[in-house]
Amino acid sequence: MDRQKLYLDALRVVPKKGLSRTVRRLTQVRSQMAVRRFAARFDLDMTEAEQPIEAYETILDLFTRRLKPGARPIDPDPKALVSPADGAWLVGGPVGDGELVQAKGRTYSLGALLAEPSAPKTFRNGACFTIYLSPRDYHRVHCPVDGAITGYTYVPGDLFPVNSAGVNHVDQLFARNERLIIHLSTETFGRVEVVMVGATNVGHMTLAFDAAVATNTGHRELERHAYDPPIAIARGDELGVFEMGSTVIVATERGLELEPFQGGDVMRLGRRIGTLAG
Repeated sequence: MDRQKLYLDALRVVPKKGLSRTVRRLTQVRSQMAVRRFAARFDLDMTEAEQPIEAYETILDLFTRRLKPGARPIDPDPKALVSPADGAWLVGGPVGDGELVQAKGRTYSLGALLAEPSAPKTFRNGACFTIYLSPRDYHRVHCPVDGAITGYTYVPGDLFPVNSAGVNHVDQLFARNERLIIHLSTETFGRVEVVMVGATNVGHMTLAFDAAVATNTGHRELERHAYDPPIAIARGDELGVFEMGSTVIVATERGLELEPFQGGDVMRLGRRIGTLAG
């Protein structure tokens, strides 16, 4: 009996957005005991945190903690694209025809992921990779390149889990879940898209450069926003925050020579993912 499938089948009938909002409220309850239990349960490395554990009044504060300055050195090579987050490497490779690997035997469309039907043509010579953030990880997402933020797209959707159960059993998972897509313009890599994918209990995502943007607040319409002028940003600058773990997907217009990562490899913010091909 496949327990993951049974879990997903049961979750299909649960109002996942309402559940995620309820969990968020619970994580905002002030309790130092709960904070310490959570840190112990998920073996958080508090030596890297900006503040000592007693400074975090709620589990949500702990989830969204910042790191100490210098805790994540950024690769200095100007031709390097770096990891936007801590987490685990899932998969990466050329975009090709636009059908991306989700899991063994499962693919999803780049055009659907970005809510842009022409995306496979635009990114056909580029690369794409996926990083999964677990509950124990640092939950802020940073810019993988030097460039400018030209806008964002908010795509309402489901909130299925993005752990192994969801990846293995939910068709088109990353193109189905709610997400924030940050559009970047760069000299080195052309267009770069950073996709923050929501999940069960991770329905609330915010942007560091636009305080008006938040997800799972009841909005049901796709929203596109452009910045005029674009917002200059450097590699390592903060882009947004997940409340609990989730997934980040990055797509580049130009090709990357990816480092030889394997599924499950530990990723750290600022680590080199690849360099410009050619």
